[in-house]
Amino acid sequence: ARSRTVGELLAPTSPFDKKCGRENWTVAFAPDGSYFAWSQGHRIVKLVPWAQCLNNFLLHGTKNAANSISTRLARQNSDSGQKNKPCEHIIDCGDIVWSLAFGSSVPERQSRCVNVEWHRFKFGQDQLLLATGLNNGRIKIWDVYTGKLLLNLMDHTEVIRDLTFAPDGSLILVSASRDKTLRVWDLKDDGNMMKVLRGHQNWVYGCAFSPDSSILCSVGASKAVFLWDMDKYSMIRKLEGHHNDVVACEFSPDGALLATASYDTRVYVWDPHTGVILMEFGHLFPPPTPIFAGGANDRWVRSVSFSHDGLHIASIADDKMVRFWRIDEEYPVQVAPLNNGLCCTFSTDGSVLAAGQDGSVYFWATPRQVSSLQHLCRMAIRRVMPTSQVKNLPIPSKVVEFLCYQI
Repeated sequence: ARSRTVGELLAPTSPFDKKCGRENWTVAFAPDGSYFAWSQGHRIVKLVPWAQCLNNFLLHGTKNAANSISTRLARQNSDSGQKNKPCEHIIDCGDIVWSLAFGSSVPERQSRCVNVEWHRFKFGQDQLLLATGLNNGRIKIWDVYTGKLLLNLMDHTEVIRDLTFAPDGSLILVSASRDKTLRVWDLKDDGNMMKVLRGHQNWVYGCAFSPDSSILCSVGASKAVFLWDMDKYSMIRKLEGHHNDVVACEFSPDGALLATASYDTRVYVWDPHTGVILMEFGHLFPPPTPIFAGGANDRWVRSVSFSHDGLHIASIADDKMVRFWRIDEEYPVQVAPLNNGLCCTFSTDGSVLAAGQDGSVYFWATPRQVSSLQHLCRMAIRRVMPTSQVKNLPIPSKVVEFLCYQI
C-alpha cells in the first residue's frame, strides 16, 4: 500500500546554495508535540509550532489540536512576562548542523549536581530546550519559546553526529561524535559534562535512551552496537550481528525492543536485555550473504524510527523509498517515495512520519491500526519488567513467548 502524503516544508532556495552543506541530517518533534524542528542546511535550524503545520497541511480535526496546544504553550512559556502564542524561530547556529534534540524538564527530576544554588539557569517544570550538534564539535542549547542561546558546550573535537535527552525530565543530554566518544551533560548543572563513555573504535553515528532512561544504546562504524548502564556509566554488552556500519537506533515505547539500521541493508530488532535478534527487515532482495554483507550502496539504510503504538517501524534507505513495517510481518505494510532521504521520526502522537532530505522535510500519514488488548497488556508489562523477570513468571510458555515478542 502507498502511504498518503500529508505535507512538506521546503527550504528556501538561494543563488549560492550548493548540495554540500544542504543535507538535512536531523528532524525532531518536541516531547509534548508543541514544536517541530529541522535543519534547513548550512547553519540554519527552523523551529515551527507543530499545530500550525497541521493547519497548513489541512489534516482532519487539527483545529482542536491547535487550540489545546496553543493554550498549553502559553502557560508553559519560559518568559513569564510573555504569554503569546507559540511562534516560529529561525536559528543561525554558526556552523553546519548535524543533529537536533528536544529536552523537557517534565516530569520534573532533580539534578545529580549538589551545588544547585550556584546555577546560572533555574530550569523549572515548564522548560523546553533544543540542543543542536555542530560540524565543529560544539553543542548549542536554545530556549525553544524565545529562540535565545543559553549554553555553548565545547568538549568534543569532531562532528556531533547525534544527540539525545533522557526522557525522565532530568535534562541529561548525551552526545555522539566522530571523535569516537559519547559525552554525558547535565543541563541543570549549567551544562557540566558528567562523563565520557569510551568503547567505540571508530565514528559514533547515533545514540538513544531507553524509555525509563536507565539504558543508552550507541551505534557506530565497524558494526558497533553498544548498550550502556546510565546509572553506573558502564558498558552492559555489545550486540553482534550487523555486517557493516550501524547508523541509527531507537527503543520501542515499552523498552522491550531495540531497532538498529545499518549499511548492510538491514534493520534488526533486538531484545536489548538478552542481545538476541528477534526480527530482521531486509531492504535488498535477495538479501546479501555475510561475505558480501556490505550490500548494494543504493540499499543502505539511513534511519529507523519506532512508532508510539509499539507495532510499527519506519525505515529510510538509499533506494528512494520510505518503508513502514509491522513488527510481526516480514514485508512492509506501506511504502512511499523519497529521494535522498537521510532521517525520519514519528510525531509525538504517532500519526505522522517526518523525513528529511536536502534541506526540506516531507510528511506521511502512518498506518492506522487499533492495537489489540493483548498488545496493550504486553506493553504495560514490559514497561516495568525486563526479559529475565518475564521468563520467571509462573505462566504458560506461549504467553511468555508473546510477552518476549518471540511470537
